[in-house]
Amino acid sequence: MTLRIAEIFGPTIQGEGALIGLPTVFVRTGGCDFRCSWCDSLHAVDSAYRHTWAAMTSAQIWAEVERLAPTPLIVTLSGGNPATQDLGPLIALGRAKGYRFAAETQGSIVPDWFADLNVLTLSPKPPSSGMETDLDALDRCVASGAGRTVLKIVVFDEADYAYARAIAARYPALEVFLQPGNHTPPPPDDDTARVDLAGIDARMLWLIDRALADGWHAARILPQLHVTLWGNKRGV
Repeated sequence: MTLRIAEIFGPTIQGEGALIGLPTVFVRTGGCDFRCSWCDSLHAVDSAYRHTWAAMTSAQIWAEVERLAPTPLIVTLSGGNPATQDLGPLIALGRAKGYRFAAETQGSIVPDWFADLNVLTLSPKPPSSGMETDLDALDRCVASGAGRTVLKIVVFDEADYAYARAIAARYPALEVFLQPGNHTPPPPDDDTARVDLAGIDARMLWLIDRALADGWHAARILPQLHVTLWGNKRGV
């Protein structure tokens, strides 16, 4: 069996959420069941980019991960939506050698391999994305048995903030990470100057003030560190 892989890169640092700042290798799968209006990884989502994806076996993927990072670290499974593919055999290969695994998904699909993850980040998409949340599927993801399950919600505006509050209230036992939306369209190349960092920072300051005024002290508000450092550049 082969998997659709958009890119494998690292070691770098995780730029957002619960593992921010930790060294990781990214395995980004190709394909997604969502089409968010502000998607920052269309090269791994839209089938128009399918010709750039590689068909790789779990063994081939793992050989590349070990080449990049011979010493065990966290391997981050991303996309697209990594839950659309069977990554269980890949996780088994890595865990047998002492590597840990994290994955991020919108929570629309619930594969068995979630239970083998060290960290599962559920990032349901707010109203600004143009997508609908299947709460039943999200419930099953929360109950899937990962070692640590957290919520990470992107917030662009008041409607997104209200959505984040509602999702957090539905799962009071989960840690919540809020992230100001990156409204800059991904560049066609590595032109990081196109990223409106001032606009992103302003949105983060608004989000901090909003949560504090609301008394929402349990939520952790974090930037996308990789965007601050490298813009929307790929492979970092």
